[in-house]
Amino acid sequence: MKIKNNYDECLTNLACSIRKYFGLEYHHKSIDYIDKILEEKQPDNVIVMLFDGMGSRILDRTLEEDSFFRKNQYKEITTVFPATTTAATTSIRTGLNPNEHGWLGWNTYIKPIDKTISLFLNCEKGKEEVCKEFLEVKNKLVNTTIVDEIEEVGRYHAKEFFPFKTGNAVVYSNLDNMLKLVMEEAKIQGKKFLYVYDDEPDHTMHDYGADSEVVRKLIQERDIKVSDFCNKLTNSLVIIVADHGHIKVDNIFLNDYPELLNMLERTTSIEQRAVSFKVKKEFLNIFVSKFKEFFGNDFKIYNKSEVLESKIFGDGIPNELFDAAIGDFIAIANSNKCLLTDGDEVLFSHHAGYTNDEVYVPLIIVDRT
Repeated sequence: MKIKNNYDECLTNLACSIRKYFGLEYHHKSIDYIDKILEEKQPDNVIVMLFDGMGSRILDRTLEEDSFFRKNQYKEITTVFPATTTAATTSIRTGLNPNEHGWLGWNTYIKPIDKTISLFLNCEKGKEEVCKEFLEVKNKLVNTTIVDEIEEVGRYHAKEFFPFKTGNAVVYSNLDNMLKLVMEEAKIQGKKFLYVYDDEPDHTMHDYGADSEVVRKLIQERDIKVSDFCNKLTNSLVIIVADHGHIKVDNIFLNDYPELLNMLERTTSIEQRAVSFKVKKEFLNIFVSKFKEFFGNDFKIYNKSEVLESKIFGDGIPNELFDAAIGDFIAIANSNKCLLTDGDEVLFSHHAGYTNDEVYVPLIIVDRT
């Protein structure tokens, strides 16, 4: 298996540089050039802004070379696997790889309760009510963030900013309000870490595509307003990234392939473009050949041993839920196809596959010290 994700220079490693600067333990390589800037500049404010879905290849097509984001892009790096918000934002918020924190994808199989859970929604795949059984075992996943740890130690300060209620995060109403609240926090004296999450342009990309005019305007608006925001900062280092990119997709419904669907022991999980299959024992020997017959031009399929040996989910001590969550096989999209089963949302554009548009993200560094 060829691994695109560089686990020496991805979102996890960026998080390890943040952990290192704020005196926390870290379990993976930090990024040397980030470390050097932090050590030399000693900024009071370290601000990480993550714009969901704003992959580097999309930026190249959307913005002019002299735009703020592009001219301040230090380089492009990779996200973690899979290229999806659940895995990637947890990695940048913790400094752990997906195999360690366990937040593998939008829908992840949780063995202790034998259910596939939409993790961010706390509900079983395809259902709306909160799954109380999951809440009882949720602590088996890693839930403690860098912000939590900085605050617990008490030497420095840290806050998160989200457009929705989650934990102790500051909730903002729109882009302008987000930047206003972050600026207010940045003006407070003392060394601090601020993590800022924006659900755009991903939210709109899912409905209209990465190259649509409405998405172009969203990215251009962020380019202009974040530039103005950074120009007003002092004694700050701003790092702007994305969790993944996007690709316009064609949806395939497994219900249309009953011969394959009937081989499954449970519903598919992880993501529609990084699909985990748990197969009935009597079909283990023929599942791969049958899958390739139908989808071999669009997906690469790997058995559990190949997945584990490749370390595509990263290295480190695996979360106790990881082994069961990856199932027997994982199929990874290398074209524009999605595989859907009951409970999956039909989207116009998606991510988590292995195209360059999905895997590569910008690392934008703005020094305002």
